Parts: sequence; C-alpha cells; structure tokens
Amino acid sequence: MKLNPQGVCILSAGLAAGFLLACSHPETKAPSYGNEKEIVTHADHPATKASTAWDPKSTAAYLDQRESWWMEWPGAKRDHGTFCVSCHTVLPYMISRPALRKALAEDGPTADELLLIANVTKRVRLWKEVAPFYNDREDGPHKTAESRATEAVLNAFIMASSDAQTGKLSEDTRAAFGNMWDLQQTEGGGKGAWLWQAFDLKPWESRGSEYYGAALAALAVGIAPEAYRATPEIQNNLKMLKEYLQRNSGAESPINRVALLWASMKLPGLLTSEQRQSIINEVLAKQRSDGGWSMSSVALTWKDLNLYSLFGKWKRDDGTPQEVQSDGLATGFIIFVLEEATASRQNNQINRGLQWLVRNQNRTEGSWTAYSLNKRREPSSNVGRFMSDAATAFAVLALTDARPLDARAY
Repeated sequence: MKLNPQGVCILSAGLAAGFLLACSHPETKAPSYGNEKEIVTHADHPATKASTAWDPKSTAAYLDQRESWWMEWPGAKRDHGTFCVSCHTVLPYMISRPALRKALAEDGPTADELLLIANVTKRVRLWKEVAPFYNDREDGPHKTAESRATEAVLNAFIMASSDAQTGKLSEDTRAAFGNMWDLQQTEGGGKGAWLWQAFDLKPWESRGSEYYGAALAALAVGIAPEAYRATPEIQNNLKMLKEYLQRNSGAESPINRVALLWASMKLPGLLTSEQRQSIINEVLAKQRSDGGWSMSSVALTWKDLNLYSLFGKWKRDDGTPQEVQSDGLATGFIIFVLEEATASRQNNQINRGLQWLVRNQNRTEGSWTAYSLNKRREPSSNVGRFMSDAATAFAVLALTDARPLDARAY
C-alpha cells in the first residue's frame, strides 16, 4: 500500500490473490499512508453478538460511508479531478453495493456508485492525457508501467460490472477493454497477463499479484454483456489469457485459485469440471472448526517467507504474528465463490460459512472484520479499515447471492 500524500491506489490487503515475494525490494518505495491513527466514525463498538439475522441497512451505510470517504480522501486524489481506484475499498464496493438494492428496496444506483462510474469513465476517455496513479520518478522503477496496466484491468472490470446490470455494452467500456488489451504481455513468463502494481504488500500489491489481475481480466470479459467474449478481434488475447491462468495455477496460493474458480464460472473453457472440483475440495479442507476461513491460511505460500517466519510461525513484515482466526474477507470471498460454483445448495460446509458470517457482523457498524497480512494496523483507523472494507463487500455478496440459499434466516 502506498500511504503518502500521493495516496493508495491499487492497494494491498484484501480480495483474493497474488502475494509478496520473500525478498525485499529496497529500490521500490512502499506506499505510506500518513496518519494511520486517523479514526473512522463510530470506530469504538462492542463485540459482535450472535444473532439469527444480519442487517443489510447498516452494511449499506458502512459501505457508502467508506466509499464517500475514499473519494474525498486527499491521498486518493489524482489529476484532472479524478481519484484512484483501490482493490480494497473501491473495487469491492462496485460489485457489492448493487446486491443490496433488492434487500433495501432501492430504485437505482447510489450517488457514490454514479460518482465512481463517472470517475472511471473520465479516466478511460482521457486515457492518453491522465497521468498514471504512480510513476518511476516518485515511486520507484517500473511503477509507471505497472500502474498503467493495473488501472487498465481495473477500469475494464468496473465498466463491465456496471454494463452487466443494464445488459448493454457501452462504447466507453469497449474503449476500456481496448486499453486493457493494448497492455497485455505478449511474451515471456507473464505472456497473457498484465504487469501489476508491486509494493511488496499482500495480497493485491505484491510481486505475485499479477495472477489475481489476470483473473480479474478474465472476469471482466466473462461478465461483459452482448457476448463481448465472442468478439473476433480479441480471440488471440483471450487465448493467451486462458493459457496464462491455466499454466500458472498450480504454483498459486489457494485464494488465488479461488479467484480462478470465480473467473471460470463466467468465462467458459477456463477450467474443466474436474479442475473446478479440485479447487473446491482444496478450499473446503481449509475451513476452520467455527465455520470460517482465515486469510493467513489461504493467502500465503513459501514465497511469503521472511526472516521473521523462518522459525516456525508465520510473521508479518513488522515481526508481529499473522492473525490465524477466521475473518470476514477469507470467509466472505470463499463462500461467495463456492455458491457460484457449487451445484448443491445444501452443502453443509457452505451453510456453516454462511452462519459464521451472520454471527460475526458488527451490528453497530454493519461491517465484517479482516486483518492486514503485512503489519499490525490500528483497526479503528481509516487505513486499518481497508481489509474490512473488502471483507464487508464479499460478505454481502455471499449473503445476498441470488442463486444459493438465503442466509438471512440463520
């Protein structure tokens, strides 16, 4: 994450995916968040109590407040009156907030959703004029190219997600896809993928995060309306993307393979039924006795070993122990994807995961808690909330998914 006056854009700490290499990279400046003690509204709250229902209204209020804060935060501001897009707050908000409309009987997108789409649309239209979120001079080698490619994927995903709600593929979304394909790697080990923002921060801004980025690109193509995936001009690009995801899946973390499973449900031909079942079996085997999952158990691989972790226990980069208890991000993301991928809605392990989510909502704020994989952060600060932003969004998707069982009655 980058937390200086330049802000955090494509930050690390939450949704599914790529991870930090074991070695450090002193030539790259890690993002600095300024005052990490800045407290969010209603930060002090009692421990969540078990209940038979969850509260969509308080969850919507939490997500809206966090998105509003992000869009006004000076650290997120960019040129041409725009703001950067983050993997922990903005992207999850875009895909989760529409899921609350039916539960809340809302007529249409929120003001924050409209502002977010307008922001991304503006940057797509001004693609050749706007500056990248990060650059080589201020942020370290390769940051201009990494930032540009990462933004191109995120823009296409956000625009396609918006168009999927209307069933109409806009010209702006076609342009976003064009920008994305222009920056796809066409040779080397990363052939088929995109350079990805790497600040040695797990899970979305590290050296291994390009796999997650590629899964997002596949999702964007798969959900785009009007059969965009059948467009003749992109078939070679799509072939390279599928081959990259298939070629590298075995070396990825379990949570990255869950992202692949998600993409495979939207993009035909990405995985066989046997390969999907193998991922399902793998992640179900990691469920904890309380029904949840822990990010540290599914997001870390040998590549994440550091000097602190060489003596038996996983440690974060500040030397503090990794959190090992179940959390809202791992549980929400995994349950949501399993619901999408599992034919049987009576799966006992899925039901136990849904029950965990209902029991562990913070009823005061409407949120779910998750923890940084990189350092111990003040959980009641705005920066400390980044992982919980993503956790809350995926908990919403798991609990409101139209296809599986309705978890509100648990």
